[in-house]
Amino acid sequence: MAIEDQENTIREIKPKNRRIMGAGGPEEEDNRWPPWLKPLLKEHFFVHCKYHGDSHKSECNMYCLDCTNGPLCSLCLAHHKDHRTIQIRRSSYHDVIRVNEIQKYLDISGIQTYVINSAKVVFLNERPQPRPGKGVTNTCKVCYRSLVDDSFRFCSLGCKIAGTSRGFEKGRENLLMETEDSSSNIGVGKNISNLQSFSPSTPPLTTSSNCRIAKRRKGIPHRSPMG
Repeated sequence: MAIEDQENTIREIKPKNRRIMGAGGPEEEDNRWPPWLKPLLKEHFFVHCKYHGDSHKSECNMYCLDCTNGPLCSLCLAHHKDHRTIQIRRSSYHDVIRVNEIQKYLDISGIQTYVINSAKVVFLNERPQPRPGKGVTNTCKVCYRSLVDDSFRFCSLGCKIAGTSRGFEKGRENLLMETEDSSSNIGVGKNISNLQSFSPSTPPLTTSSNCRIAKRRKGIPHRSPMG
């Protein structure tokens, strides 16, 4: 009976070991980031508070990392005294957060930082850019926005989440393979056309050349001697 109990215990432990050592599924990827980060990036800030809309301080530019129940105004903070709260700011109509606030709770290495109002900030989400500037050698790995320093890989928090996911890396590898395949096919086509261009075709006989051949002048005529 003791042996049977020992075998049952081992059978129950095996699935737990598999979950701990897992192959890196979506759950493991989500655990790489704090649970408040993705909800934060989806929020719309600088709107009027639905609870304190009559106050002149009702603009929602605060966020509670413990509750994650939407943007807050300064009056809402009275209900979050013992919670971790951060302030969202704006630059060129895009949401930013100061580095000294966010780095307490999140690793922001590899994200481009900017100085706004004498304070370092990072952008929450990517900013559309039609094309990189001239002479730019370093761009965001996700949205290809220009980066000022080679030590950075992403332009925002959202781009870092997307760029470090396994699905993104796999999709990028597939895209590179497809690009290489299409480039090789184009190269073969170019080689064939080049080979064809090396064999000159015989020019057709034009009408003007036919006329010249038909109207070729005869020799100088000789008059008969006078008798």
